[in-house]
Amino acid sequence: MAQKGNIGVTTENIFPVIKKFLYSDHEIFIREIVSNAVDATQKLKTLAGKGEFKGELGDLTVSVSIDKEAGTITVSDRGIGMTADEIGKYINQIAFSGANDFLDKYKDDANAIIGHFGLGFYSSFMVSKRVDIITKSYQDGAVAQKWSCDGSPEFTLEDTEKEGRGTDIVMHIDDDCKEFLEKDKMEQLLRKYCHFLPIPVAFGKKTEWKDGKQVDTEEDNIINDVEPLWTKKPADLKDEDYKEFYRKLYPMSDEPLFWIHLNVDYPFNLTGILYFPKIKNNLDLQHNKIQLYCNQVFVTDNVEGIVPEFLMLLHGVIDSPDIPLNVSRSYLQSDQNVKKISGYITKKVSDRLQGIFKQDRPDFEKKWDDIKIFIHYGMLSQDDFYDKAKSYALLKDVDGKYYTYEEYQTLIKENQTNKDGQLVYLYAQDPESQYTYIQAAKDKGYNVILMDGQLDTPLISMLERKLEKTTFTRVDADVIDRLIQKEETKREPLEAERSDRLTNIFNSQMPRTGKLDFHVEAQALGEDALPVMLTQSEYMRRMKEMAHIQPGMSFYGEMPDMYTLVLNTDAPLIKKVLEESEAETAEKLRPIEAEIKGLTARQSVLRQEQDKKKAEEITQEEKDDLKKCGDDIQAQRNKKDEILAEYAKDNERVHQLIDLSLLQNGMLRGEALTRFVKRSVELIK
Repeated sequence: MAQKGNIGVTTENIFPVIKKFLYSDHEIFIREIVSNAVDATQKLKTLAGKGEFKGELGDLTVSVSIDKEAGTITVSDRGIGMTADEIGKYINQIAFSGANDFLDKYKDDANAIIGHFGLGFYSSFMVSKRVDIITKSYQDGAVAQKWSCDGSPEFTLEDTEKEGRGTDIVMHIDDDCKEFLEKDKMEQLLRKYCHFLPIPVAFGKKTEWKDGKQVDTEEDNIINDVEPLWTKKPADLKDEDYKEFYRKLYPMSDEPLFWIHLNVDYPFNLTGILYFPKIKNNLDLQHNKIQLYCNQVFVTDNVEGIVPEFLMLLHGVIDSPDIPLNVSRSYLQSDQNVKKISGYITKKVSDRLQGIFKQDRPDFEKKWDDIKIFIHYGMLSQDDFYDKAKSYALLKDVDGKYYTYEEYQTLIKENQTNKDGQLVYLYAQDPESQYTYIQAAKDKGYNVILMDGQLDTPLISMLERKLEKTTFTRVDADVIDRLIQKEETKREPLEAERSDRLTNIFNSQMPRTGKLDFHVEAQALGEDALPVMLTQSEYMRRMKEMAHIQPGMSFYGEMPDMYTLVLNTDAPLIKKVLEESEAETAEKLRPIEAEIKGLTARQSVLRQEQDKKKAEEITQEEKDDLKKCGDDIQAQRNKKDEILAEYAKDNERVHQLIDLSLLQNGMLRGEALTRFVKRSVELIK
C-alpha cells in the first residue's frame, strides 16, 4: 500500500525558495544529482573496503540519459541505494544530510563524500514538475521503493520492482526548461560540472562515422576523467603530462610558461595545478580561468577570496574539501581556512618563482616579459608579496640586460645620483620614438631602463615610495643636463629681452589644438646639443597615464598633453634665427620697444609713489593711472608679438625646426607632415 505524507520542512514555501534563490543557476541541478549518484557509489566502495558489503561491486558507472518524448532526464547509479526508512530520513526531512551522517560513522574512510547539506537532491525541482526516486538498498532482503513528489510538500512512497541495487532519479522536466532535454546542451553541462568526478559518468554512446553519417556504437560515452592530473603525485608526472592537461583544460591556448603543483594536507587539504599563461602586456583580467573543485566536483570558476587578486591571471584548478561552501556550493563563505589557503597559494607561487630564478636565471630572464605582469600586479596589490618578490623582480635596460633591484641600484649609484643625493632612474617607454633622448643619456654615461608594461606607471610610483632616496624620470621629460642635475659650471644664459623675442617667435607658430598644450623656453645647452628638443612634464604625463588605470583620477585624462619646446641658444641655427629676426624686425619694433621702455619706467615711478602710502590713502585716480599704464604696456607687447608672429609665419627655418621636434616625437601628421616634406625638398635643392 502506498504511503502518503508531507515533507518535513519549516515552511510551505521551501520549493519556490529552492527554485529561485537557493542556487545561482538552474543548470546546477545536474551537478548536484550526478554528485549524489557518485556519493552513493563512493559509499558502497567504502563499505566494501571495510568488509561491510561482501557482494560484487561490478560496473559502478553512473548513467545519465534523456528521453525527449517522455520529457525526462534520468540519473542512475549502482551505489548504496536507500530503504524506506532512509528515504524518510534523508529525503523527507530537508537538510538532514545523509552524507553528514555517513561521515560521522566512517570519517576515516570516506574522504571522497561530496554532499554536506542534504539539499542537493532538491535542486532537481528547479527544472522539474515532478521527480521520481526508484531505489533499492544494497542490504540483503531490501525492497525497492518508489518516491514521487510534484513540487509541493506532499509525496508518495510505495514498494516497487527494481532489478539491482542503486538509485534512479527521474526528473520530469518543466515546460520552461526544455532546453535541458537537448543532447548537446546536456553534454556541455556534464563536461562543465562533472568532468573530473571520481566515478565514471556515461552519457549515451560513443559515435563513429559510417555510411556518411554519425551512428552510435556499443561503447559508453564516458564524459569524465576519474583521475585528473592534480590527484597524482608530482614525482610520477612529466612536463608533457602537465602540458597535455593544460591543453585539455584550455583547447587552442598557447603553451603555458610553467606551472605549480599544489599538494598539502595540513593544516588544510588542498591540491591543484596552477599554470602561468603567456599574457605579455595585455592585462586582460579573466577571472574565470581558475576552476574550483570540491573532491573533484566542479564548484565555481569565481575563485575570488581563495586566490589572491593578482593571481587571478593564472589558469588551472584548485581542489579542496576544506573550503567552506554554502548549500548551493556556489559561493564562498568567510572563513579562516580561506585566508590560510590564499596565503599558502601566494607563498607557493613566490617560492616557485624564486626557485626558477635561482636555479636557471637565464631561463627566468627569457620568461620575464611574459611573467612580469603577474609579479608587478602582486607587488602593487600585496605588500607581503612585494617583500617576497623584490629579490627576483627584474629591471631590463634598453639594451636588453636584466638586473635585480639591488644590482641596478649598485650599477647607477655613482653616475646617476643628483646634487640632492637622489638616485635617478632614467626610463624609456618606446625605444624607437625616444631614441634621440636615450642616446643623449648614454652619451652622458647614464643607463636607461625599459618600462613599457601596462602596470609600469603605478609600479614606478610604488618603487619611488619603497626605494630610499629614489626618483624615476622618463628620458624625454627634460633636456639631458636637467634630468640629473649636478653641480656643474653654468652656461651663460641669453639676456631676458632676447630670450623673450626668441620664445615668442617659436611660440607663435606652435600647433594649436585642444589636446596639446605647448610651452616654449630658451636654454643654453652647448653647441653640440640639438637646436630644438620637445620634452614632456614627468608629473603631468604620469598623472594622465594613471588616469587610465584609476577612475578617481579621470579628470587628469581630460587635460591636454603638456609639452615644452626647448630652444638651445648655443646652437648655430637658433642663433641665426635670433640674429635674422633682430635685423629684419628692428625698424618696426624700435618705436614699440621705446614706448614699452618709457611706459615701464612710468609704471615703476607710479608703483614707488604708491608703495609709500597706506592702501586707504591711494586715490582711485592713482589706481586708474597704474592700471592704464599696465594695460598700455600689454597693448604694446601685443603689437610686438604680432610683428614677431608675422615675421615667423613665413620663416621656413622656424617651421622646419618646429616640425623636426614634432616629427621626432611622432606628432607630425596629415597636412603638416606633407608641408614638412615639401619644405624639406626645397631646402635641400
